[in-house]
Amino acid sequence: MNDTAVRVLEALYTVYPESACGLSYGGDPFRLFVMAVLSAQCTDERVNAVSGPLFERFPDARSMADSAPGELEKYIYTVGLYNSKAEALRTACRRLVDVYDGVLPSDMDSLLSLRGVGRKVANLLRGDIFGLGGIVADTHCIRISRRIGLTSAADPLTTERELSAVIPVEYQSGFCHRMVMFGREYCIARSPRCGECPVSALCAKNGVKA
Repeated sequence: MNDTAVRVLEALYTVYPESACGLSYGGDPFRLFVMAVLSAQCTDERVNAVSGPLFERFPDARSMADSAPGELEKYIYTVGLYNSKAEALRTACRRLVDVYDGVLPSDMDSLLSLRGVGRKVANLLRGDIFGLGGIVADTHCIRISRRIGLTSAADPLTTERELSAVIPVEYQSGFCHRMVMFGREYCIARSPRCGECPVSALCAKNGVKA
């Protein structure tokens, strides 16, 4: 863990003593899985808005897997790409029921075998549900980590690998959630608030070397 990573972590944890996933899943692994799949190209707020009626009708993997064609779609049509997301969820839930007895697995390969789950979603689940850590390389994490100088690439996999090398496992989930908060409040893509930024003294964009 390099010195810049330590100081960035300290700054983020000072500004944001508490952090949480933007998806309001109530501690339920199945709900976080479904909501994470629905969040692709959609805001957390919109996914949270549909989750109440959705999980009242489909509380578990079996009920979602057995849903009639077109039924699931009616509950999620406002999240965008709802036809493909519904198909992915039905297929993934069928596998959850048939292979994993309806219980979300914790290892990366098993999670990636579920339709609609890529490394970003798998790392979110491994970190927030199972406490196994994982870098959620979303747009905030990729952009800000590169801007600060913690990473050198603009692609998710390289960002994940480079951050995994400098952020201890036990801090990875909290780091990623705080990066989202930081990206929305300070390091805004189009108009960053550099003059008020709590990590400006550490930022490579300001000439600081990691």
